[in-house]
Amino acid sequence: MKRILLLICIVSSLQMQAADIYVTPDSSLSDAIRKAREIRRLQQSERVTIHLSAGTYHLYEPLRLRPEDSGLTIEGDNAIISGGIHITGWKKRGKLLVADVPDFNGRPIDFRQMWINGKKAVRARDVSDFEQMHRIRTYDKKNQILWVPKTAVEKIVKAPYAEMVLHEMWCTSNLRIKNIDIQGDSAAVTFHSPEAKLQFDHPWPSPMTPNTGHPSPFYLTNAKELLDEPGEWYHDIREHRIYYAPRTDERREMGNEKWTAVVPVLETLIEVIGTAEHPVSDITIKGVTFSHTTWMRPSEKGHVPLQAGMYLTEAYKLRPQIDRPNNHKLDNQGWLGRADAAVTLRYANDVNFDDCRFEHLGGSGLDYVVGCRGGMVSHCTFSDIAMNGFVCGSFSPEGLETHLPYQPSDFREVCTKQTIKQSEFVDVTNEDWGCVAICAGYVSEITIDHNTIHDVSYTGISVGWGWNRDLTCMKDNIIHANLIYNYANHMYDCAGIYTLGNQPGTVISENVIRDIATPSYVHDPNHWFYLYTDEGSSNITLRDNWTPTEKFLKNANGPNNIWENNGPQVNENIKKNAGKTE
Repeated sequence: MKRILLLICIVSSLQMQAADIYVTPDSSLSDAIRKAREIRRLQQSERVTIHLSAGTYHLYEPLRLRPEDSGLTIEGDNAIISGGIHITGWKKRGKLLVADVPDFNGRPIDFRQMWINGKKAVRARDVSDFEQMHRIRTYDKKNQILWVPKTAVEKIVKAPYAEMVLHEMWCTSNLRIKNIDIQGDSAAVTFHSPEAKLQFDHPWPSPMTPNTGHPSPFYLTNAKELLDEPGEWYHDIREHRIYYAPRTDERREMGNEKWTAVVPVLETLIEVIGTAEHPVSDITIKGVTFSHTTWMRPSEKGHVPLQAGMYLTEAYKLRPQIDRPNNHKLDNQGWLGRADAAVTLRYANDVNFDDCRFEHLGGSGLDYVVGCRGGMVSHCTFSDIAMNGFVCGSFSPEGLETHLPYQPSDFREVCTKQTIKQSEFVDVTNEDWGCVAICAGYVSEITIDHNTIHDVSYTGISVGWGWNRDLTCMKDNIIHANLIYNYANHMYDCAGIYTLGNQPGTVISENVIRDIATPSYVHDPNHWFYLYTDEGSSNITLRDNWTPTEKFLKNANGPNNIWENNGPQVNENIKKNAGKTE
């Protein structure tokens, strides 16, 4: 049983009272939070700081910060809050290492990630080089069959839980394979529900067939038969056993203190939960690393996104199309959900993160979900993240069709006045390739300033939602002096900075965007951009952004966008000052 190592210091003055609580990794963080809550409730101190000493704090459920915790500060000294457990007892079996997977909190576990010695291992797949992915042959919507080359799937015909990751223009779908029927040199692949219906019903994005000249690639994963390269692993959930093909250096280190194998058991580490009437307020988290989460929906229900990792819960094509005043006709309907993040905030005011790390995560990093006002994220690092890095605002409520304008009667729902600055994003979006580093939906007065973004799969910064030029809650957003490079590592129809919808007062200025990747398998090798104002983008100013060429797209825009002095001629000082500077 964990016990909190508690040392409380209360300092009084005419201006304030402050209390400090010191804890160690063998302590209970939830007990420390409760103690801080009681100190404030009993008016022993107005402000409480919880100091986390160095080490890893393992959780069995998310920490929850509520309105009663307002005024709290959590500071870490090389402290890691982890949702993972260690896998031990490895034994050699030929070229593989094998270990039993223990129960967690009284139940068997499953997971989609593993880290060996702090480095992400590869969930067994059919290609080590994505340039070698197979291509689809025929896409049979009516019968919900995907035809592929026989040689692509013959190894996994009997694999019980194999998955296909299908490249679709600006998204990837995770599809759990139900059956493989080999016919001649081709194979008919069907998928489990609910993703089978979603995949073949939704029109956008769609896979590309051979007649387009760029048939969609795919790769296969999660089958023991695919475990054939160093660094790959497979979890047999029937046997509760994990198989790993170690890299050469890892085999040498096995058995000493350097060898660690961590798998995630939680999807979220911290939940900040208030209400519109009683928000959580004035919380600062400083110097803490958030690590080792997963996101299990793809293993349980598949994952068919519309854009930016926002997954479809229902979608279909419209015949005839809908007439929309002030907008072009609409040919599809869609309703969405969003992935879990390591840290989530709902109805929270001025919750800040300073000098924190978000790394080794299987969902998204940090998510201001709904009803948040203020909050600064500064000097943070986001790395090795499966999905989006920083997420903010609504991407259409679950009950609102995603092409309808979002203008809630209670503006308290809207995330407004968040700031993300002086932070770095690297190797995010490394599983869901259609995600982005900084992903803001229906937001107001957000500031995205002096961040460095590189080595991402798709777009660097995306602001706006709705594919609609009607007035919504979006306005006065600032995207300033960010450095974006080595983007679009896997997907096109993208940009360094991308916008959607009507955003009066939004200004995109003095950003530097360069060095786009050139994967061979994208659906259209020319459909990439440095700046991209997409459908409904209106009332946005783009000024003094440096790009190597004027490769921009203005697609189905609304009125009053202003483009001023964007391209290679921009002042050299702007080029020098972009990105993280502190």
